[in-house]
Amino acid sequence: MSEHAVPLAVRVDPATTIPDLVLDAARRDPQQPLYRRWRDGAWVDVSAAAFLEEVTALAKGLVAAGVQRGDRVGLLARTRYEWTLADVAIWFAGAVSVPVYETSSAEQARWILSDSGAVGCVVEGARHAQLVAGVRGDLPQLRSVWSIEDGDLERLAAEGAAAGDEELQARRRGARGDDLATIIYTSGTTGRPKGCQLTHANFVVLSKNAIHAVPEVFSAEGASTLLFLPLAHVFGQFIQVLCLASPVTLGHAADIKNLTTDLATFRPTFLLAVPRVFEKVYNGAEQKAIASGRGRVFARAAQVAERYSRALDDGGPGLGLRAQHALFDRLVYSRLRAALGGRAQYAVSGSAPLGERLGHFFRGAGIVVLQGYGLTETTAPTCVTLPGSLRIGTVGPPLPGCSVRVADDGEVLVAGPHVFTGYWNDPAATAAAMEGPWFRTGDLGVLDDEGNLTITGRKKEIIVTAGGKNVAPAVLEDQLRAHPLISQTIVVGDQRPFVAALVTLDADMLPAWLRNHGKPEMTVAQAAQDPDVLAEVQRAVDTANTAVSRAESIRKFVVLDTDFTEEGGHLTPSMKLKRSVIARDYAPRVEEIYAG
Repeated sequence: MSEHAVPLAVRVDPATTIPDLVLDAARRDPQQPLYRRWRDGAWVDVSAAAFLEEVTALAKGLVAAGVQRGDRVGLLARTRYEWTLADVAIWFAGAVSVPVYETSSAEQARWILSDSGAVGCVVEGARHAQLVAGVRGDLPQLRSVWSIEDGDLERLAAEGAAAGDEELQARRRGARGDDLATIIYTSGTTGRPKGCQLTHANFVVLSKNAIHAVPEVFSAEGASTLLFLPLAHVFGQFIQVLCLASPVTLGHAADIKNLTTDLATFRPTFLLAVPRVFEKVYNGAEQKAIASGRGRVFARAAQVAERYSRALDDGGPGLGLRAQHALFDRLVYSRLRAALGGRAQYAVSGSAPLGERLGHFFRGAGIVVLQGYGLTETTAPTCVTLPGSLRIGTVGPPLPGCSVRVADDGEVLVAGPHVFTGYWNDPAATAAAMEGPWFRTGDLGVLDDEGNLTITGRKKEIIVTAGGKNVAPAVLEDQLRAHPLISQTIVVGDQRPFVAALVTLDADMLPAWLRNHGKPEMTVAQAAQDPDVLAEVQRAVDTANTAVSRAESIRKFVVLDTDFTEEGGHLTPSMKLKRSVIARDYAPRVEEIYAG
């Protein structure tokens, strides 16, 4: 067993709640731009004073509508300013927010709103209102549904104006850090989602200590970020609170299709994304370079970026490497940074491992990607790599106040003020997840001598072949997903004679790959049978296999004629594989692999 703890750096008054962060910001600098909204074709700042006025008015409206202290209120919308406004107003009213992914099915929304006992729900517009209306017969406690696009938030604020401030002030005076702030439901990879109870203190203490640990990102002059991750995810919720506790100006991007334009106009100083975004940025740049006849230039630039980054950890790059790097900075790297807004020096990646190759490439190209690790039950990050002591390939050391333990069986356990108070309405699951103050993450990992954690897989996902070999599928899957042609991969082989894989193709990248290889247009289903495509996937498999022993390597694979999607029930809203569902639905294809 190994263990590493980092002392708390910033102590917080136990009475402090998230609304106190808004009040502190307005008192400290009323004109501080807390947010930047897209209005009438331009980004417009929302000052701390203006936000405080707006959020207080909406909170009074919620009180006037009958929302009581401790009531649960659902939020079902895309990532937009009004989500943050409603979320913070719910907290000002002393209530508890219950995020619901905007891509949720009616059954998923019904379960979350029913299990949490939500008395009201803020939705984006007609589509979500209709979804909630369809299950409202099963939600007798749900009294109100307010639509952002129908102007219901403005009406609530107007109705609240007639009410006095006394009730709202009384609720604020009675609030404490250990009050429940939100119930965030897990993504449900192994069954029905469980509601994680997170308090105001979970968010506030972790936010203030994360800012202290990474001042280069969160305390920099003019710091800003454009959030396009879902606010229903704990990472989005955490960043929302962190920005209130820091000088960071937050913008929202509701439509990923407009992200390139939004980044160019917003120009954030740091980015927040999942590894798949970085893979797409790299693969898109590579395919674009090949299409324009500059494929060799890009390939050489990628090699130089990786060598340059690795040299930074080994005495620094020599004169020749610095000269090559300067050349490719003009030809390639500067264009890549411009596509991300031109000002971003840092990015924070979470939710899944980011490959070492990509980590070194982006650092070499001028954007340092900090890899974070955490779960919903830990209010998002427990660990993060630090700019001053970057260890690419790890998720870094624990944040101040957090402790990490690796048990004898390799499972990662976490303790600290950011650990949740338990699962809503599920004491048995809570008891099973806790070992004293330690939360059992279910992840496998190792700690190095400096306290940096490396995640090696999921305990429940370990494959044991018929020959008794333990295989962590994440290593192979992460390698394969980095290929531009491949969208998703699931490794199989439990109690089988060898390891195999189901592979899906990336429909967005396929047309460019086909053009760049002189092939005609074809559908994903046609490409799944094409000899050249299959040969390319085989090359990707061969490369992935170099990361593992022969006994762990993929011997056979099948390319499916469709992708794994959330709509198809094979991915969670946070893009995690639902392995049991895939195993059930694709059992015949797996049997084909092992037949004979």
